[in-house]
Parts: sequence; structure tokens; C-alpha cells
Amino acid sequence: MISRVKRGRTGFVVGLVSAFMLHGAAAEKYPNIIYIICDDLGYGEIQCLNPERSKVPTPHVDKLASQGMVFTDAHSGSAVCTPTRYGVLTGRYAWRTRLQSGVVHHNGQAMIAADRLTVPGLLKKSGYHSACIGKWHLTYSFVDEVGNKIKPKEKKKWSAGIPAGTRVVDGPTTRGFDYYSGFHHSAIIETYVENDRVVGDKPMDEVLQFLGTQAVNYIGEQAETENPFFLYLALNSPHTPIAPSKDWIGKSGMGAYCDFLMETDDVVGRVLQALEESGKADNILVIFTSDNGCSAGPAHAADLIKKYGHYPSANLRGYKSDGWDGGHRVPFIVRWPGRVKAGATNSELICHTALLATCAEITGQKLADHEGEDSISILPLLMSQNDAPVYDAVIHHSICGKFSIRQGKWKLCLHPGSGGWSNLKDPDARKQGLPEYQLYDMEKDVAETTNLATQHPEKVEQLIALMKKQVADGRSTPGAPQSNDIEIDLFKQDK
Repeated sequence: MISRVKRGRTGFVVGLVSAFMLHGAAAEKYPNIIYIICDDLGYGEIQCLNPERSKVPTPHVDKLASQGMVFTDAHSGSAVCTPTRYGVLTGRYAWRTRLQSGVVHHNGQAMIAADRLTVPGLLKKSGYHSACIGKWHLTYSFVDEVGNKIKPKEKKKWSAGIPAGTRVVDGPTTRGFDYYSGFHHSAIIETYVENDRVVGDKPMDEVLQFLGTQAVNYIGEQAETENPFFLYLALNSPHTPIAPSKDWIGKSGMGAYCDFLMETDDVVGRVLQALEESGKADNILVIFTSDNGCSAGPAHAADLIKKYGHYPSANLRGYKSDGWDGGHRVPFIVRWPGRVKAGATNSELICHTALLATCAEITGQKLADHEGEDSISILPLLMSQNDAPVYDAVIHHSICGKFSIRQGKWKLCLHPGSGGWSNLKDPDARKQGLPEYQLYDMEKDVAETTNLATQHPEKVEQLIALMKKQVADGRSTPGAPQSNDIEIDLFKQDK
């Protein structure tokens, strides 16, 4: 399927041969691609990933997993929303930008530079039509007709308080997408935008099903065309506001959060059914994942564990925001009939930043040195044709901007505590006199319980040196050195 004669930046061939270069229209050459990214869905929320300790039914995602490949060591680029989404769409770690901690809001500077290649921008070169449906959270602004930013006259909960018809600038349609239907971030989830205009407010408990309907309609429309399509479906669930629709309230018997989880699975099922009905299901690459781990507070994770035996992070330590794996190890399931082996499990280390390079290899394109600096194609993994690990290392980033790195079985955290919201927070860890660094053997200790930093100082220094190099090079892939947008501090102290 993939020639090994000429090797590219991933160690595999740049471009494809007979597997995809068929005769006829572009839609016959390349797969349609659907990327479903949930919001704050923990690794342990999906039953097939956590069969003994997930108590919420997820039949549609479980079925998807049975039809494709499950990655058990996949990581988001960050333990929180904005930086992960930046990495998915650009193939670059977000900590190379001005965003050194936290997330962004609307009416600010766009996270993705106007001249930076994105996944939809790359796919457009190969004839794809693309749509972004759902949450953006990479900053766009509401402006009047002369370009001045508009602020609401009065604060509205869950709404930006912006009138219908207001113009939007720096939105998804200016960053490679042909169509956009969604909202910026959850704090203003009711302010709904289509392309570059506000269309009005939508009740929060209607948003999830509406996103599903938009996705189903888009798939149906594209099924009537000859060109391939890329759908980036960014669901709002199970992030706050936890707002299951009326038909789903009480379904789980474990509270609103678990109801919302069940409804999330239902929407995924609706999308998958639409793919079957489109007549193109055999040539559709589906990726299902989450932007980071479960948000413990809104989910009432401790109560779910105590009352129901439901473990949102499975056997991982920590939750959303943390440097520990519960913050950034996420569900990652890929289905591609006839290409990806059904029922397969893959334990290789991968990162969300892989999408750009993977799409480039699928379409036979070569990334320039200043494009996708942290993107490595996982196509060889999907085809079960790799003879060595694809990712040598992955750098993690917490909400507080704390760094950690994983290489092989070793993981090093450059912080003494969680690096995020979970106990033990870094300041408290320092007060207790805990070591500044944490080193774990993730093959023997996936729960990160035994710090080996003092026993293996040479490994600590080796991993720090690797991080310094990847920071200094402006990239983690082969190629000419690039510049980070600002100076990077690997050893951030608590504010």
C-alpha cells in the first residue's frame, strides 16, 4: 500500500500510490473525513475503553470501536480546550504561540494566524469541501459594519448578548473552512453563528441535538456531490453547561452529567447512521476523540465514583487541566472500512497534532518546513505498516502552562503536583517538600503513583534536554528550525 523506498518527515513515504490514486473524480481518490471531537470527555467515559468501571452506556461509540482501531495511548495537545484545538487544526503545539496557559475568549486576537496552513486549507488543495460545525474557541470577534468590536450592553448568562445579523471576523471560514455553523465557546454557547453572521440565540439544551442535525444535513448534501468532504464536528458535550435535552433528562439514573454523556453517544450514532445512508460509508475515514480529560468539578467525579462506581478517568491519575494522564490521555477511535482493520487495538503513543500530516499523506501532499511543525502522520499505524514507533515523544501542557514529556515508557513532569486544578496542586506539593520533578514508568505505573525521579536522574536530564531541543528548534519533526512566536519558559513557577 505504502512504498518504503522514499522516506519523508515521518520516516515513511511522502505521498501514496495505488491505495488512493484511483481513476475518476476526487471523491473516488480520497476518503471523506469526519473528525468528531467531544468536549471534556474522559478516557474512562466510553464503556469499551473502561468496561469494568464505566457505568454509562455508549453503544454507538462502542460499535464504532468494534469496526475500527482503538488507540489506548492517544493524547490531546493540552489538558484544556483552546490549545488542543489549535494543535488539531494546525499540527503545531499551541505553547509555541502567545497562549502560555489557560484558554482564549471571543473579541480578541485570533489564535490561528491568517497565513498558517490548517487541515481544511490543506484538503482544499485536493478538492475537498469542508465544514466546521460546533465549538470554535480559537477567537473570533463580533464587529459592526465598519469593523469596530461590539460588546453587549448588558451581561447575559450563556450568551454574548449580540444581536442577530452582527458580523463575525476571523471565524472558521477565514481559516480554511468553506462552511461554519456553531458557537465560540461554552460561556456564550447560546450565541449561534453561521458563516460570518450571528443568527440569534439558541437555548443551551437544544445545542447538542442541533449540532447533530447540522452534521446529518451536511453529510446528506455532500453525498450528492462528486468532491470529497471534511467535516470537523466539535460537540459541546459533556462540557458545562451540562444541559441534556428534555428527552434525555433522567435517562442514565445517575444525574444530568451522565444523561448528557448518553445523549452525546446518541448524537454520534445519528451521524454514523447518516454516513451509512449516504451511500459512501465505505470511503469515509471517521475519527472520534475528545479535546482533554473529564472536568472533575462539573461532573461531580468523586460522587460518580463513590455512588455508582463510574470512573471518568478510568485508571489514570488526574482530570482536565492536569499534567497527569487523566488530563490529556483521551479516547481515540478510527474507522476506515477496507483500510483500517476492524476490532484492532493500538498501544502506540500518538498526539492530536497528527491530523495535518496524516491528511497530507493521504492526499499525497508534502508539508513545507513552516507547516505542521509538530505533526506526524499516523497513516502507517492505521494501515498496520509501521516497523518502528511513529511518535518518538509527545510534549504535554497543563492549564497552568506546566510542561511534561513522554518518550517510550518514561514520562517526566516539570512540576511537583498536578500542574492543574486537581489535588495535589503544585503550591501545596512544594509546601510538602515534594520533589520538583516527577518521573514515571508508564508501562508499570500508568496511574503515576511512584515517582522515580531521584532513582533515575540521568533519565530526567535526558528528557529535559530533549524538551529544550524541541523548544529551541521550533519543531518536533525533521526539517529546518522554525521560530516560536514568543520565548518559551519550560520551568514556569506558580503565579
